[in-house]
Amino acid sequence: MVKGTQVRRHHRTTPRTTRVLGALLLVAVGSLAVGAAPAPAEATPLDQVIPAPAKVTPGGSPYRITAKTRIGVDDAREVRRVGEYLAGVLRPSTGYRLPVRAGRGGDIQLRLAKGPFGAEGYRLDSGAKGVTITAARPAGLFHGVQTLRQLLPAKVEKGSAQPGPWLVAGGTITDSPRYGWRGAMLDVSRHFFTVDQVKRYIDQLALYKVNKLHLHLSDDQGWRIAIDSWPRLATYGGSTQVGGGPGGFYTKADYREIVRYASSRYLEVVPEIDMPGHTNAALASYAELNCDGVAPPLYTGTEVGFSSLCVGKDLTYDFVDDVIGELAALTPGRYLHIGGDEAHSTSHEDYVTFMDRVQPVVAKYGKTVVGWHQLTGARPSPGAVAQYWGLDDTSAEEKAQVAKAAQNGTGVVLSPADRVYLDMKYTADTPLGQDWAGLVEVRRAYDWDPGDYLAGVPGSAVRGVEAPLWSETIVTSADLEYMAFPRLAGVAELGWSPAGTHDWERYRVRLAAQGARWEAMGINYYRSPQVPWS
Repeated sequence: MVKGTQVRRHHRTTPRTTRVLGALLLVAVGSLAVGAAPAPAEATPLDQVIPAPAKVTPGGSPYRITAKTRIGVDDAREVRRVGEYLAGVLRPSTGYRLPVRAGRGGDIQLRLAKGPFGAEGYRLDSGAKGVTITAARPAGLFHGVQTLRQLLPAKVEKGSAQPGPWLVAGGTITDSPRYGWRGAMLDVSRHFFTVDQVKRYIDQLALYKVNKLHLHLSDDQGWRIAIDSWPRLATYGGSTQVGGGPGGFYTKADYREIVRYASSRYLEVVPEIDMPGHTNAALASYAELNCDGVAPPLYTGTEVGFSSLCVGKDLTYDFVDDVIGELAALTPGRYLHIGGDEAHSTSHEDYVTFMDRVQPVVAKYGKTVVGWHQLTGARPSPGAVAQYWGLDDTSAEEKAQVAKAAQNGTGVVLSPADRVYLDMKYTADTPLGQDWAGLVEVRRAYDWDPGDYLAGVPGSAVRGVEAPLWSETIVTSADLEYMAFPRLAGVAELGWSPAGTHDWERYRVRLAAQGARWEAMGINYYRSPQVPWS
């Protein structure tokens, strides 16, 4: 519906034009008849993938995947799982069996070895005899597999058999990420997304080596996770969404399935319960959470800043303890996000009091606090992470507050709204999204450096980048994809690739080649005029 379409101009063909075209066709057929061969297939160069690899050394003959190709894996369950994942990607389009076998006999080999790979790095060696991906940990093998996918023709992503050849260029890629936090946030509160829709997004994120899925599970418009000790949060607070639709929520089994599936793609789920503001769904579900004991109605609009938990009530902290305790028990990852933004209905004194009481609860259940950067206006707990969502022109005072916290040990994840908020319109004519942070075309989302974006923030404090997608106007997976792609790929590259590889003119060419892959995957993307699409 929103995807760009090509308009073809039709001209009347004159008899003379018909004769000329016929003559040319006869020449072409004659050329083929005397043995003219089609142009040979070429392998995708090793440096044409996204994110850009840290080091590329091309050379040697390409490897050709054939019906005889086998996938060899180390005798470890996680390595076999990565091998089966790779086979699952390749089998439908190639039509080959691609058996996965333990041992070093595979034409495509996945192996663990000691080396300077870190937790997520890998080396890919390709030559006429095969492809070997080596890493210190399974996550590195998985990321190497994503690179291998992009080195194959885009039609490898199709779900039915396609003609080959399936060539992998010869040479070596040595690769590891710049940052450990390469995230994408999905707001399931304004509009609810099903487990299958979230899984689809996870698969798309994995292709670009994203390793954090931040789920915004509660807001004014909906509470999306079942909490046994406060059941009306989900059954009542989750019963609507922006515009008044049916909403929905995840049972604990649903949430566990999302976490399991994300883990199988080496993404860590970071759940968020936004507090003390953005809490109308909770306040509507339980009157006693309100200072006056009166529950407000459910909310289906898009305004912000009008709700607040009752900071002075002890019951509020019983509620927080119960919610965080149950959510932490469901979440194997290290982090739990407590929101903290746009708490306009909470006084500064109450905000500081609230954060002083809530952050220790997160630590009590074994998690590290993450909050929106307004947390730095309180007292961030040791090791806390602040997620910066300000703009290029956010006040110097607010930026200095974040910088001071970073200098004192608070980590920073960068999500500047006028750069990487995926719900911002590309242009004034974009049919979805918002524009309060400005218009964010593809180049603007890519053309900045997380390492020096916030003055005064030490490079060592920058944990990485994250691209949030708020869902006030996002209803379907097609909506989600149109706003995420192509910008998400650029944010992933900012998080993974060395700063020296960041170059818009070269990047836009690599990005253009991704269009055919997205089409093969059925991804609805925005055909930005800034990109020379194939």
